[in-house]
Formats: sequence, structure tokens, C-alpha cells
Amino acid sequence: MDTPTTPERTSHVRIAATGPAARLELDGRDISSQVAAYTLNQRAGQLPELLLLLNPATVEGWEGTARVAIGEAPDPGPAAVRFLAAIDPGELERAALGRHDLMDGRSSEFTRALLLQLGEWAAGNWSVLDENEAA
Repeated sequence: MDTPTTPERTSHVRIAATGPAARLELDGRDISSQVAAYTLNQRAGQLPELLLLLNPATVEGWEGTARVAIGEAPDPGPAAVRFLAAIDPGELERAALGRHDLMDGRSSEFTRALLLQLGEWAAGNWSVLDENEAA
């Protein structure tokens, strides 16, 4: 993400995180309902940066002097295309056919095995592939 080009100004930021919930305030204004996610980052000797990912339904504007970067959720499409293009169809087929956890006679068992295998590989779990190669 590009560094904001607005003049550097600061605001009082308060984050009160309790378990999975957090209350976020900018200059005393509660903005929690407008924020889907946040990241607070600080490098030694520099002003902290607060990155906010707004809820899609947020329509209120921003007003104040906080050094805030507003981001958007990344598009997973290009990463998915690169991941799928790197898959060897033969390895995928062997790995899916080697899965006995989904061979239950229900409909679409092969497709379910393919999708589960791809999901495991996408998560970095290559152990199923290694086990099949050892057999």
C-alpha cells in the first residue's frame, strides 16, 4: 500500500481490545462500528500508523487529523489463478485418489476429494502428498 500523501498530522487514537472485540476512537469519536479490521504499526523513532479496513456498508466520511491509511480487502482472484496454474494435474489426481477419508460412496466424492486436497495444499499442508509418494 502506498504511503499517504497528505501532510503529516496526528490525532489521539485509543484502542481498547477485550477478547475478540475492540473499541477504536479517533479524537474521542468512537469509530468501532465502521471498522472491519485494523493494524497498528510503529517503527522505532517514528510515529505509529493505524491502518483501518472499513466495513463495506460504511458511508460516513472521515474528519480529523489522524495519520490513518484506509485500505481495501485484497482481491484473492489473482493469487488463486497463480496457485491453480502451478498445480500438476497428475499429482492432484493421484493425491485425490489416494485419499480414503472421502471415499464414502456419496455423490461427488472425487470432486470433494479434489477440493479438499487443493485446500490443504493452499494452506501449506503437503503431508498428504508426501504420504502418497511414500506408498
